[in-house]
Amino acid sequence: MKEKYVILRESSSRPRGPVAGPSGTGTRAGLEVEVDELDRRASRAVAAKKDVRAIAPVIPMRLIRPVPRPEDTAQPAAGTAWGITAVKADVSPFDGTDVVVAVLDTGIANAHPAFAGVTIVERDFTGEGNGDTHGHGTHCAGTIFGRDVTGTRIGVARGVKKALIGKVLGDNGGGSDAIVSAINWSIEEGANVISMSLGIDFPGFVDFLIAQQGLPTDLATTIALEGYRQNVLLFERLASLVRAREAFGETTVIVAAAGNESRRDDNKDFEIACSPPAVSEGLISVAALGQAGGALSVAPFSNTNVMVSGPGVGIQSARHTGGLVAMSGTSMATPHVAGVAALWMQRLAQDGPVPGSLLKARLVASGTLTGLTGDFDVADVGSGMVQSPLA
Repeated sequence: MKEKYVILRESSSRPRGPVAGPSGTGTRAGLEVEVDELDRRASRAVAAKKDVRAIAPVIPMRLIRPVPRPEDTAQPAAGTAWGITAVKADVSPFDGTDVVVAVLDTGIANAHPAFAGVTIVERDFTGEGNGDTHGHGTHCAGTIFGRDVTGTRIGVARGVKKALIGKVLGDNGGGSDAIVSAINWSIEEGANVISMSLGIDFPGFVDFLIAQQGLPTDLATTIALEGYRQNVLLFERLASLVRAREAFGETTVIVAAAGNESRRDDNKDFEIACSPPAVSEGLISVAALGQAGGALSVAPFSNTNVMVSGPGVGIQSARHTGGLVAMSGTSMATPHVAGVAALWMQRLAQDGPVPGSLLKARLVASGTLTGLTGDFDVADVGSGMVQSPLA
């Protein structure tokens, strides 16, 4: 039985030539993403090839959908969205100037006033065409680099002048092949920060194998588990290849949402672990925090075992049909962290080349537990609420 596989290759044969980096001059390896239909025996043969760094079956990816919360009904008011204040972007002297960000999501409503003055480069990986019929991608982009809308500040890094928008989720979701291809595209286009609010649809993959291929439940679950494991490794290998490009002065960090499957409202112990791809080593996984009076608390839906946290409840940002709308989820926390990463990139660049590992370390180290209340574990919040550089 054949199925689609995504293949990650490292290649120095692409027309790049010698590239000078901080450690000298050498040939920078390129990344190539291929998709092919293979049976299991053929996939193992491909995996054994010298230039293949990872191979995994293509499995469904889904939007990490916002979770309706009472805070979402609040009407936008002139001023500064609470998340901007919580990460101290409102008092930071940095605005993300000269930093390139990528948003891999449902696309963008590029004519929205929040994106005035931003050079937006779009690429569709769904086959449905550019644009955003859902609104999720527009909302996330607004939080990262959106300009003020009707007197309300919604964007963390309002000085970003170039944004890469990869539409990887369409009306029927997407696949891991599209996500990996979009990450590779973003890197090739010079993205310093990549923001992703999506996850592996494990139950959907099991259902597909049962309904479309007629497999019994136990076999379908086994195949899905193996695909899950291989895809986690795929993203980890991709992250390691991204790190290897630091030697040539390239800087990229990947920020991803932890997921919204926890149900602490029902049972305080109902906590779900961080979902892929965020769980993959090398990516920055993000939990969601909300306001609790004058303090902060872990959002009841936020998955655990994360690296950092961001504001994720009642977040006002750009609505794809115009104006502003509030949403809640780790999807909303992730672009806050991506925006703060852009501010740190700008700050660190003042001192010279910025390795991605340094940017990641400074971003994670900026987290604070100050102001957090309630019964939470460090695994729920990681290093805490990320903070913008102040000097």
